[in-house]
Amino acid sequence: MDEIERDDLDDVGHADSVLVALSDNEFKDELARVIPHLRAFGRSLSGNRDLADDLVQETLMKAWAARKRFQAGTNMRAWTFIILRNLFLSQMRRARFRGEWDELTASKLLAAPASQDRHVELADLQRALLYLPQPQREALILVGAGGFAYEEAAEICGCAVGTIKSRVARGRAALEQLMDHGQLPSRRDHKTDPSTSTLQQIMADVDTLSHGRTAES
Repeated sequence: MDEIERDDLDDVGHADSVLVALSDNEFKDELARVIPHLRAFGRSLSGNRDLADDLVQETLMKAWAARKRFQAGTNMRAWTFIILRNLFLSQMRRARFRGEWDELTASKLLAAPASQDRHVELADLQRALLYLPQPQREALILVGAGGFAYEEAAEICGCAVGTIKSRVARGRAALEQLMDHGQLPSRRDHKTDPSTSTLQQIMADVDTLSHGRTAES
């Protein structure tokens, strides 16, 4: 499991600490049910059908290889989403379509693509996220950048689905306000790690939020 950290496969939605593995047939059935969701998630992350199909194929192989460590009662969709997202990040680090991915993530966070006369810098969006109330920021990162369904984000955050929807809507409205009215501080005042891209930093936030909350539950 060179690309996938072991904690990524252990910290998603365990009901208790007792390991109860599924039979191979049961695991195969559960895995088959999430394939359409994996394809949609892969396309939303990569913006490329062929790349998404490759990501899904590799995700299925890695999930199957780790099937004995999958606990009955674990959220298969969230578990496989984490595998796929980590594979995507590995592809992204090879810098094949980084610019396109930056634009894609920006459009998902704002819920609408930037017009030709309004170029959205992902770095500006990242700075704007820091000025949102924490609940809005968490919800928007999980749903907008992480690709989690409202129901999954609600489970991670421990709140109602309607609350997550409200936080996402308010967070996006606040982001638009910050971006459109030039209320962000200068980039010199915003400290970032120069060794990682903005997209990597945002996706790292997704992992921190999803892993941290599920580990606490």
